Amino acid sequence: MIRHHRWIAASAILLMGTCVVVYSQRPGGRPGRAPVVDEPFVGIVTSEGIQRDLFSIKSTGVSTAPVREAADAFLAGLNDDQRKRTVFSVDDSEWRQWDNRHRSPRQGVGFDEMSEAQRKLAFEMIGQSLSAKGLKKTKDIMKLNGTLAELANNFDEYGEWLYWVTIMGEPSKTEPWGWQLDGHHLVINYFVLGDQVVMSPVFMGSEPIEAKGGKFKGTIVMQDEQNKGLEFIQSLTDDQRSKAIVMQNKDGNNNLTEAYKDNVVLDYAGIAGSELSDQQKSGLLNLIEEYVGNMRPGHAKVRMSEVEEHLDETYFAWIGGTTDQSVYYYRVHSPVILIEFDHQRRVAPFRTAEPTRDHIHAVIRTPNGNDYGKDLLRQHYHDHDHSHPHSH
Repeated sequence: MIRHHRWIAASAILLMGTCVVVYSQRPGGRPGRAPVVDEPFVGIVTSEGIQRDLFSIKSTGVSTAPVREAADAFLAGLNDDQRKRTVFSVDDSEWRQWDNRHRSPRQGVGFDEMSEAQRKLAFEMIGQSLSAKGLKKTKDIMKLNGTLAELANNFDEYGEWLYWVTIMGEPSKTEPWGWQLDGHHLVINYFVLGDQVVMSPVFMGSEPIEAKGGKFKGTIVMQDEQNKGLEFIQSLTDDQRSKAIVMQNKDGNNNLTEAYKDNVVLDYAGIAGSELSDQQKSGLLNLIEEYVGNMRPGHAKVRMSEVEEHLDETYFAWIGGTTDQSVYYYRVHSPVILIEFDHQRRVAPFRTAEPTRDHIHAVIRTPNGNDYGKDLLRQHYHDHDHSHPHSH
């Protein structure tokens, strides 16, 4: 196995360099389309380059029929104009145009324009794709965007229904297709080929993370992601912790792979799975499962077995303090999964210079070219020798 420790210093510098960047919402002045969307897709890779042969087209034995049927029903519930705006080809660069910020041009059909019946069909499609926990979290993030509208008294830019759905390809048993949910603090990319699913990139977050009053009082999100990360770093020995912590001081935003960051070069940093005890390895898997478990249970199980195969080369890195009051960033990074969790600066209804537990961003990606299922799509085209323009 490649020795990755020499990259730790480089990654720490890379992480430090990002502290000055504010990835969060900054209203106005952004182009209608990010030019990077038209750059050829590579995926998240280390500086050693792309690792090949990690993903293959195979049968998982977990049916995707419920997702397909729900997507067909959703499309059937749209009028012609809505359907025209909602459906894209399976290799369209629309996949890559998602944005976790609030002011972004969106494609597809918005929940704000849907009838009650159409919303129900949209949630049915999302619900058949996700676990009960994943669906609840999705709805709760949308609700908290409604809370933010109340707090900021700005219902044009924030709101429970400012989320958009697009469908890529045609729901099919054998041909590749997928769907995307896109909006503030909530983005799900869901690719289907046969009975295989790739659910990434996924962005989940919120500001605030809890509704203390208003219409959605009591709604709270992202606490398990926050707390399980902290439990894991606290389970490490002093020696292990000194390897995992790449920076003690967290004074900014640290996520590296949010919107328009499909082709980031990111080296492993922190402590490797091979240096963990059996109990700590289960702790790390439990943390990863918190994120993967947003998928339908059968598909989550398939995904977790892929993750387990690479557990020894899974790295855990941390920035910030390790107490119950600390703000922090952590990253789980292996050849087949990348998770980032970040306590961010406040943006709305007021700004802060310091990160806070009241603004959370989390991203889940599939490194080495399989975000959006693109590696499976490439193999599918290769196997079927489709005359096919190079996918954006």
